[in-house]
Amino acid sequence: DYPAQAPQVVEDQVTYPLTTAMLTVPQSKVVRGFSFFGVSFVYVIFEDGTDPYWARSRVLEYLNAAAQKLPQGVTPSLGPDATGVGWVYQYAVLGKNQTLGELRSLQDWVIRFAASRADGVAEIAGVGGFVKQYNIVVDPFRLRAQGITLAMVREAVRASNMDVGGRTIELSEFEYMIRGRGYLQGVSDLEEIALATVGGVALRLKDVARVEIGPDERRGVTELNGEGEVAGGIVLQRFGANALTVIDSVKQKLAEIAPSLPEGTEIVPVYDRSHLIDAAIETLKGTLIEESIIVALVCVVFLLHLRSALVAIIMLPVGILIAFGAMRLFGIGANIISLGGIAIAVGAMIDAAIVMIENAHKHLERAPAGKPRREVLIEAASEVGPALFFSLLIITVSFLPIFTLQSQEGRLFGPLAFTKTFAMAAAAFLSITLVPALMVVFVRGRIIPEHRNPINRMLIWIYRPVIRAVLKAKTLTIVLALVVLAVSIWPARQLGSEFMPTLNEGTLMYMPTTLPGISVTKAAQLLQMQDRIIKSFPEVESVYGKSGRAATATDSAPSEMFETLINLKPKDEWRPGVTIDSLKAEMDAALQFPGVSNAWTMPIQARIDMLSTGIRTPVGVKIFGTDLGEMETIARQVEAIVEKVRGTSSAYAERVTGGYFLDIVPDREALGRYGLSVADVQDVISTALGGETITTMVEGRERYGVNIRYPRDLRSNPQAIANEVQVALPNGGAVPLGEVAQISITRGATSIRTENGQLATYIFVDISGRDLGGYVAEAQKAVADAVRLPAGYSIAWSGQFEYLQRAEAQMKIVVPVTLLIIFLLLYLNFKAITETLIVMLSLPFALVGGVWLMWWLGFNMSVAVVVGFIALAGVAAETGVVMLMYLDQAMVEVQ
Repeated sequence: DYPAQAPQVVEDQVTYPLTTAMLTVPQSKVVRGFSFFGVSFVYVIFEDGTDPYWARSRVLEYLNAAAQKLPQGVTPSLGPDATGVGWVYQYAVLGKNQTLGELRSLQDWVIRFAASRADGVAEIAGVGGFVKQYNIVVDPFRLRAQGITLAMVREAVRASNMDVGGRTIELSEFEYMIRGRGYLQGVSDLEEIALATVGGVALRLKDVARVEIGPDERRGVTELNGEGEVAGGIVLQRFGANALTVIDSVKQKLAEIAPSLPEGTEIVPVYDRSHLIDAAIETLKGTLIEESIIVALVCVVFLLHLRSALVAIIMLPVGILIAFGAMRLFGIGANIISLGGIAIAVGAMIDAAIVMIENAHKHLERAPAGKPRREVLIEAASEVGPALFFSLLIITVSFLPIFTLQSQEGRLFGPLAFTKTFAMAAAAFLSITLVPALMVVFVRGRIIPEHRNPINRMLIWIYRPVIRAVLKAKTLTIVLALVVLAVSIWPARQLGSEFMPTLNEGTLMYMPTTLPGISVTKAAQLLQMQDRIIKSFPEVESVYGKSGRAATATDSAPSEMFETLINLKPKDEWRPGVTIDSLKAEMDAALQFPGVSNAWTMPIQARIDMLSTGIRTPVGVKIFGTDLGEMETIARQVEAIVEKVRGTSSAYAERVTGGYFLDIVPDREALGRYGLSVADVQDVISTALGGETITTMVEGRERYGVNIRYPRDLRSNPQAIANEVQVALPNGGAVPLGEVAQISITRGATSIRTENGQLATYIFVDISGRDLGGYVAEAQKAVADAVRLPAGYSIAWSGQFEYLQRAEAQMKIVVPVTLLIIFLLLYLNFKAITETLIVMLSLPFALVGGVWLMWWLGFNMSVAVVVGFIALAGVAAETGVVMLMYLDQAMVEVQ
């Protein structure tokens, strides 16, 4: 913090020294700096895989060195071991007959302490309401009449607020500890502070000032359901902690503290991520159970032998349990992605068991009478076991590209790749160990031949004419297949591209931005109006809006940036025909305000985007340069061009120089005539106008600042400041500030961004009805054709597009390498180049149906789709291996 200082001052004296020092921190990837009124934020983004606590220790080392370059009294501190993504639970504090100041005090000094003790909590950040403060409002006319300066008032208050200790004394065999009790206890104690003695009579603070309890300066406002402001809290999950455990523990702590709160006080949850997590896990659990049941039924129906089906039925849960054990060993939690990996693997896991059982049935059908059943089963398992092991190994290897993904996509799909690999590795191991053993135990009794199974007979009846025709016209079949493959290039070229399909989190996030310089009062009015409109939609359960920032280093939002959480009702309570996209469109149309640019996202997605790229919309444009005015001009040009690109729903370029400032420039010649220095003037500005916090009141467990400043009517306009604010002279008396300084109204930066030491300006672009890759390609071309950049300025495209580019570049390298590895594995299995090429050449044909279906459904190509195609290619390779294995056996039997 650098209280009461303008953004440019904060940038020059605090942010710049810190960001330049952090550029050389080992393994750091990006260093972002934000300079706002009175506060500086510096974020260091590290390479993936960096241990967070190692990173914190490195930052602390560099921070200690950089702190020596900062102004006196500015002490940088490290934020909590959490990120913005860790905002797992938010609540509002409501109370009957309680003011916003009382509710905020309750949050900061009672609820916060209780919730902080929950497992996995890094910080409880307060937001909204009014922070209590003691205000000493001095009367400059009385001060002047009594010859008292602001510095004398400041020192007198500081000297009157302290406790001391005086060691101990012994009295009547007891030890007494000596203490000097001097803490101020309230308004009355402040009023009785003696400033001077005039004619033997003490001149007290109350004689020259008014002491009152009021609010501290606010940089954040919260509102609930359009009904008015509230105080609230944000629970930040510690890095690496389990979100469900953290939320459950916090709920328990809040329930414990609730009975001790004042009557009528209520803690209302406004965002609870556990609902999304529970719903996702329950959905996947249900899917896994359904898959297992379907697999069991298929085994029974096609084998028509319950005991044989038990081999596959038993093998499946054992394989899944092995995968769960590996997850536990590697510290991978059960979430929608990790369980999804197992769900993808279930079908392939059971393939080996079914093939081995079916082969055993064939051998038992053809075995000569009297041959031991065990020998027949061992021969059957030995015949197909190696090929099945290799086929499962190929499926496992096919997921290597997923392990190479980096950053967000790597963290997203890494658990899926691991769990699918665990499951397939378990299946490969069990196919050559447990399955043969279970076959010896269960495959006995009367085996029904394949031709006597009515379902198999029907399928064979359908298949045989087709295969005969295909083999008879093999050249025509291959030509037709090649034609279909060639024609499939057309829908493939029509597919758009995006990083990831939008995950419906069940909670919408409305993130409008208004023009800089908006007052806190106006922001609160606009926020309440927006929330009231949103709450009027029947699909909305609750609306919780925030303007500005919370009291945490993980929130660097300026006052003109709003974040509104919209909790939706269950889908069955929605109006018929309403979808999440149509609801957003309705809300967006209802929330059109002059000077406000709308953006829509989801809470988790928004936090991830802001953390990774600094851009909270799907597409962002970053302007780098050396002059903020020129950068804003370029940003506005880009905004105007991007708005015309098809698919743009909103585009907003930051108005970095749109703030309003009252500049007070000391007149050095006049200062010299009065014997004053620049520091004398600046001291009056920071105290009389800035409201300097001079000491802290200790009230039990609570701590509140004591502030000193001029009355509002004497600092509310430039004329009053020039005439009424007094600068004390060295030899007594005072001179009006306007006599020794020039006062003028100017425009300047309300916030200053830097990235890796360079000044940066952002353009936020929200899109709809268009794929990400196609949109950015068109927008890039439009901007490149129309915008001419001066020397020293550059443009970078960011947001989710940045992830997409990174993933595409990685896949272009890794996928060919993976295909080469699969080719080598196939060759090791077949020991022949012909069979290997047959399997490899079949893979493109296996993907044709997926391409056409995506085109028909209007899906875009994304990392998730690529993962699906990789899984499909692995299964296709397995099918080819099994088919060739049986064809080779048939050829041997014919010969």
